[in-house]
Amino acid sequence: MQLTEGLRLPEASFPVMTDTGPAVVRLSERLKGRRVVIFAVPGAFTPTCDSAHVPSFIRTAPALRARGVDEIMCLSVNDAHVMRYWGRTTGATEAGFTMLADADAGFTRALGMLYSAPAAGMLDRSRRYAVLVEDGVVRVLHVEVKPGICELSGGEAMLEALEKLPV
Repeated sequence: MQLTEGLRLPEASFPVMTDTGPAVVRLSERLKGRRVVIFAVPGAFTPTCDSAHVPSFIRTAPALRARGVDEIMCLSVNDAHVMRYWGRTTGATEAGFTMLADADAGFTRALGMLYSAPAAGMLDRSRRYAVLVEDGVVRVLHVEVKPGICELSGGEAMLEALEKLPV
C-alpha cells in the first residue's frame, strides 16, 4: 500500500501512556466521522522534529480547529513512554495533541512511509509527512522530499491547504 490522497487508512492500534497507565488508541474509532490531522516525524527529540515540526502545529492548532479539525495527532516510530515525555516537553500535550507511538513501525511500513538514515543512527523510522483525514480517508497529503526540512508537512502548509477546502 502507498499513502496517497483518497486512501482509506488501514486499521491500527497505538499504545499510549496516560496518567492512569497504558491505553490503546484505535485509529478507526478516532477517525470515524471526524476531521483529523496526523503529522508524522522521523523521531521524537530529533532536531527538526523538535524545533520545527511540532512547534508549527502548536502555532497553527487554534486556526486548524477553527477550520473544523477535531483532533491533531503526532506519530513517530518510538515507544509510548518517549512519546508521552516528548509531548510534555514540547507543549504538544498541553496543546491537546494525541501522541502516537508506532513502536514496531507497522503502520508506517503499511503506508509505504518507512525511512532509514543509517549515518544518523535512524533505522526504520517514518518519513516526515502530514495528512488531513476525513472519516478515515486521506483528503490532503504533504510529504517532505528533503531530510531535515519541515516546509511541506508543517502546520502552516496544512492550514493553507485546509483553507481551500469547505468546512
